[in-house]
Amino acid sequence: MATQRSRRWAWLGAITGLLVATVVFAPARWLGSALASLTDNKLQLLNARGTVWNGQGDLLLSGGAGSKGQTALPEGIRWKLGPAWSTGPALRARVSSPCCTEQPIAVTFKPGFGSASVRFDAFSSRWPAAMLVGLGTPWNTLRLDGQLQLQSPGFAVAWNSGRPSLQGQIAVEAQDLATRVSTLRPLGSYRVEIRAGADDQASLSLATLSGGLQLQGNGQWVGGRLRFRGDAQAAPGNETALANLLSIIGRREGTRSLLTFG
Repeated sequence: MATQRSRRWAWLGAITGLLVATVVFAPARWLGSALASLTDNKLQLLNARGTVWNGQGDLLLSGGAGSKGQTALPEGIRWKLGPAWSTGPALRARVSSPCCTEQPIAVTFKPGFGSASVRFDAFSSRWPAAMLVGLGTPWNTLRLDGQLQLQSPGFAVAWNSGRPSLQGQIAVEAQDLATRVSTLRPLGSYRVEIRAGADDQASLSLATLSGGLQLQGNGQWVGGRLRFRGDAQAAPGNETALANLLSIIGRREGTRSLLTFG
């Protein structure tokens, strides 16, 4: 009996050791598979190296399953992932990219029963606008050049029974944008800002900082869907250079192009 008991303990120890080793040394490609599944292949992690907990790889954007176009982030991304406790079990990651982040971006993911949330700590980063081409229509038509400056004092997205809600603030400044469908280079610089409060109300604003293409508009999330109304028009002297672009991005109404979503 003593021998049988020793064998059982040996088997239990071996199985426990195997499980611990599997968790600790889980290959980074598992994280790539999870990311592709969660984003319907719009975000893909290729050539993943290291482990789920500490690794690096090439980040690709695509239009999803069946999309032929893809764009890769220069120099890829790196991450460190570990358990955390924030009013419940969670995972905390620090993500960085040599091309685009001066400091790692801290992200906390908290799963739940029928719910989940992703929270970003305060961050600032800078990304190439050309990355958007991989997302398909309309980005592959516009083929934007320029820089996207993302800043936030803190921002979170939560899902309850499949319905998303936002909290916090995030701003995107599109600097010196240009497109292949217009001879005007650059078009200008713009700011998109999302503000969301604890009352489950979220708003979006679009404003022109400078440039020949004038954009403006406002929107709100209603029932988890964005409803946006805005317009685009050419600054005096730029009407001819922007005529084709204004017809592509919205419905023409005189000298303006109406921008509507939802």
